[in-house]
Amino acid sequence: MVPTLVGASILVFTLTQFVPGGPVENLIRQMKVSSSGSANASVQVNDELREQLNKQFGFDKPVHIRYFNWLGDLLRFDFGKSYEYQEPVWDLIVERFPVSLTFGIWSFLLTYLLCIPMGIWKAVKDGSRFDYISSLLLFLGYSMPSFSLAVLLIVLFGGGSFFDWFPVQGLHSDGAENLPFVEYVLDYLHHIVLPLFCYVIGNFATLTFLMKNSFIDQINLDYVRTARAKGLPDRVVYFRHVLRNALIPIATGVGSYVGIFLTGSILLEQIFGIEGISLLFYNSIMSRDYPIALALVVLGTVSGILGNLLSDLLYVVIDPRIDFDAIEN
Repeated sequence: MVPTLVGASILVFTLTQFVPGGPVENLIRQMKVSSSGSANASVQVNDELREQLNKQFGFDKPVHIRYFNWLGDLLRFDFGKSYEYQEPVWDLIVERFPVSLTFGIWSFLLTYLLCIPMGIWKAVKDGSRFDYISSLLLFLGYSMPSFSLAVLLIVLFGGGSFFDWFPVQGLHSDGAENLPFVEYVLDYLHHIVLPLFCYVIGNFATLTFLMKNSFIDQINLDYVRTARAKGLPDRVVYFRHVLRNALIPIATGVGSYVGIFLTGSILLEQIFGIEGISLLFYNSIMSRDYPIALALVVLGTVSGILGNLLSDLLYVVIDPRIDFDAIEN
């Protein structure tokens, strides 16, 4: 985990230092242009001014010195100060993180609570009308990009041309903070219906078919035929013997949701006006706000590594026969 994190930090830090149009160039451009948008001839950009700006942003030092200085601050959980917002990066992340976290939790719960039972039922009813119809609907949802689905839902249910059932901007109505707690929660749930549907629909097909295929593979094994030969009812065979073994491939995807808590979707946040982490990351890249971009890349890398570790630990929980020490030896 540690070498992966260090390698990712070196790669991303080096790339941000050499991409064109850094904060110094952006500041010089802003100094040259007045508030009216016309050129400001009174501003003279000479070598001395450029050197002062490079010193202000720390670009007067060699790149390896800048990296170790940044890494030292990072180990102290000091992510620096944003060039664009002139605020501590950590405060900006903390402000946006709850939005992405709640969407990640909702996506995780809805996906696994719906897809696992659906996959089991499709395996049991393999080849039935329910299996064919549900497969068609899942493939349609999987094949449609989330941002296209978002636009379609807004047109259909967000007051576009048909129904005005759901709001399409933000997470709360104006003045929602003055509502009683129950009404405040209901207002929040009313706002997240459309974006949450777009978040989860793409994962439904993958997880459902993975659960179905894994369950079918287990049903065809000898131990299931032996259990049925003993006279055990199908309900006992499926949920006491088959389910535990069929969940092993599903555990692989659990760790990926840890990363979703910090990423989300740039396009969905833009379409639905949600101020989340991914939109903050996109804006930091476009404005060359390196402290924010680097902090989010590091946090995203850490979450991905921890997610993989979580998946490995779940293997052991689901199937105690798995021994990583024995595999390494």
